[in-house]
Amino acid sequence: MRTTLNIENCLLQELKDLAHQENISLTRLVNRVLRNGMGFAEASIRPKKPYHEESFDMGKPYINLEKSLAVSFELEDEEILRKIEMRK
Repeated sequence: MRTTLNIENCLLQELKDLAHQENISLTRLVNRVLRNGMGFAEASIRPKKPYHEESFDMGKPYINLEKSLAVSFELEDEEILRKIEMRK
């Protein structure tokens, strides 16, 4: 992610010098320094666990799901009519 930081000139120069000595980019060095400062070791960076959603058996459906979109429209129409009736 791209961001802007205000770094003291003397500190920035030290970072640039160290990046040059190690022949790595300033970005890579700053990321490493931040990780170390936050207590993370580069080797211990773990990939995120994949998301897992638990599923449950809901039993057999009460309606034919092949026409579920038509049922949805019908329920929506009924709700609209109910709201119109309430205004009278």
